Amino acid sequence: MKRWAGPIGIVLALLILFYPLDYYISKPGGAYELSPIVKVENKDAGDTGELRLLTIALSKATPATYIYQSLKDPDHLMKANQIRREDEDDEAYEVRQLKLMSNSQLNAIQVAYDKTDEPYELINNGLFIYSVVKGSPADGTLRPGDRIQAIDGNADVSEQALQEFILTKEVGDTIQLSIDRDGEKRDVEITLGSIPEIPDRPAVGISYQQDQEITTEREVSFQSDEIGGPSAGLMFTLEIMNQLLEGDLTKGYSIAGTGEILADGRVGRIGGVDLKVVAAAEEGVDFMFAPDDEISEDLLATNPNLLSNYQAAIETKEELGLDIEIVPVKTIDDALDYLEKLPPKS
Repeated sequence: MKRWAGPIGIVLALLILFYPLDYYISKPGGAYELSPIVKVENKDAGDTGELRLLTIALSKATPATYIYQSLKDPDHLMKANQIRREDEDDEAYEVRQLKLMSNSQLNAIQVAYDKTDEPYELINNGLFIYSVVKGSPADGTLRPGDRIQAIDGNADVSEQALQEFILTKEVGDTIQLSIDRDGEKRDVEITLGSIPEIPDRPAVGISYQQDQEITTEREVSFQSDEIGGPSAGLMFTLEIMNQLLEGDLTKGYSIAGTGEILADGRVGRIGGVDLKVVAAAEEGVDFMFAPDDEISEDLLATNPNLLSNYQAAIETKEELGLDIEIVPVKTIDDALDYLEKLPPKS
């Protein structure tokens, strides 16, 4: 027995230190300057301030880090189903996060170009598959990240078109989808199944969203491959506008912010705002934009302690005694109005 005690102890120690649990730990991330990340062709030069996006750091817990986090900061220890969707594995989660980032970039360009009267064109690329339900007709045939570009030879592909097409079929019918997978075109056949809630209704077993791209005369590029999610949208929009317009939106200030940007210019709620306040304060920025989202009465009825992003940011600032000004924004115009009224930084 003594001969085996050493190796067993080493194995146990390694498991405690490195075995991944189905839990995640979130921590403050970084406050990254946007000018090296976002590039607009023929951009305006000479800006003295800076715009920054905020991130959180997310890692899988091990037995050791789980115990430590439980004792130190249990609020930022989350079960996997608080991060990932049902039936979403790590790969599908990563695909969804990167697609949300891509969507935020497209919306940011659209809003920035609308605000600056620059021309652009939106192009429909079919349907982007976020996830595939395990055991569904699509399982093993379609993957997260695939793009559906034709349905039974019809290239007029939209969310509504697919839904209406499926409803003309019956469980057991076969359909043909033309897909793009990592740039490779292929045709696949799916035999329609059903969903437990509506057994007579035919289903493919995927979640999806309209996939678009935007073309502009002055090209916009992003170097954000390792950042996922939609929360950089507001700051992307401001950075694009700052490079398109003559003058300096920042007026010499260091400005951080977070919030999803929607196509109509509204700023949407995001996760982890408390951690992003800490990241901004640690970077020493002058102020931070935070979504001033409205919480419905129905949502408050089920989550009575839920705060808006702005309220949560203020609460974090006061609890930790952080030296940072937090500015509430509901729309891109709120941020622009605030910047316009700022005196230049001396």
